[in-house]
Amino acid sequence: MSSNSGATGATSGAGATSGPSATKGARARAREEVTVAIKDEARRQLAADGAAKLSLRAVARELGMVSSALYRYFPSRDDLLTALIIDAYDSLGAAAEAAHAGAAGEEPVRRWTVVCEAVRSWALAHPHEYALIYGSPVPGYSAPASTVEAAARVGRLLIDIVRDAHRGRGIALRPLPGELRTEGERIAADLAPDLPPEAVTALVAAWAQLFGLVGFEVFGQFNRVVEDRPAFFAHAVRQLADGVGVLRLS
Repeated sequence: MSSNSGATGATSGAGATSGPSATKGARARAREEVTVAIKDEARRQLAADGAAKLSLRAVARELGMVSSALYRYFPSRDDLLTALIIDAYDSLGAAAEAAHAGAAGEEPVRRWTVVCEAVRSWALAHPHEYALIYGSPVPGYSAPASTVEAAARVGRLLIDIVRDAHRGRGIALRPLPGELRTEGERIAADLAPDLPPEAVTALVAAWAQLFGLVGFEVFGQFNRVVEDRPAFFAHAVRQLADGVGVLRLS
């Protein structure tokens, strides 16, 4: 009798598990699958036509969906663009962080170089996504604050590397010109208040130059100018490390 009662209880429990909770889980999985399909098709259209021509109706048509159904996932083109931008920044950030983790324990200049090379490699492997986040602005679109956290991942790594160098062997600081002192102090207070303004100002310049170097290669500006691009890039990023004062051990 007690055995039958236990079996009944177990059956009841299993039934409860396979009820509303399981249905909710299946719906969540289905929604996630459709969301991934929408993003994948949007990326295909980005590669073919560019971000400016991205259209929710065109995405829905290619997926065999009615537009009203797609709007339940992304209410507007800008919402879809924002999701793609965050994904691209996160993918780039993850690649840079993985490279940095692989160089754990190495001298700061080596870690700096590894992170910069990971940025370049990711950009060359994902040129259309790189163009979305570092190319021409999309007409009529303004990136919301929700993109900032993902966009900062590479910058945070570079700051951490310089911070470690500053706490270790030190960094070779170059003085700021007087007219830049106030602005340098403001930038340092915003980004890395524990670092000298000279270092943070140089970091911002190096960050811009890094993505300028990568952009020139991705968008073809180095064609017929630089042939051995890996060697050129490696030399350039070492110069950027010098510019932020990261000292070499050798």
